[in-house]
Amino acid sequence: MSHKEKTLSSQASDWREGRRLRAFELKQEGWKQQEIAYALGVSKGAVSQWMKRAQEQGVEGLRHKPPPGASPRLSEEQLAKLPELLAQGAPAHGFRGEVWTCERVAKVIHKEFNVSYHPAHVSRLVRKLGLSLQKPMRRANQRDEEAIKRWKEERWPYLKKGP
Repeated sequence: MSHKEKTLSSQASDWREGRRLRAFELKQEGWKQQEIAYALGVSKGAVSQWMKRAQEQGVEGLRHKPPPGASPRLSEEQLAKLPELLAQGAPAHGFRGEVWTCERVAKVIHKEFNVSYHPAHVSRLVRKLGLSLQKPMRRANQRDEEAIKRWKEERWPYLKKGP
C-alpha cells in the first residue's frame, strides 16, 4: 500500500468516512467487493454503492457531507454582538421591565440584524451563547392581591377541611 492510500482512510473525519475510504483502498489493491464487505463488516450492497459513487465522483464522493439544512442566518459577528445587545437590558430596547423572553430577543434580532427567528428557535440560539432567558409570569392586570389573600385565609382552610 502506498503512503497516499494509507493517508486516505487514516485522515477521515469520522469512522463511517474512514470505512468507505478503506473500502476504496482495498478495491485499489485488487480485493473483490465480497471480500471487502466481509472484512469491513458491511453488506456487499453497501460496498457496491460506495464503489459506484467513487467511480462517478472520485474519492471525494466517499467523503462525509454535512447534513442538509438551512445555513445559519446570523453571521458569527452578529452572533457575537447579541450578548452585548442583551446586556444593555430590556428597557434599552423599548421593553418594560428587565425580563428577557424568547419573543423579546427575537424582536431585538429582527430590529438589529433584519433577521427573523421563531421565538422557539431563539431559546436554542441563546443557550448556544451560554445565556439564559426568563419565562414571563402570566398574571392578569386586574388581579386583586388583597382579595386573593383574604380568600386563602378565610375560605381555603374551610374547603380543604371539608364539611
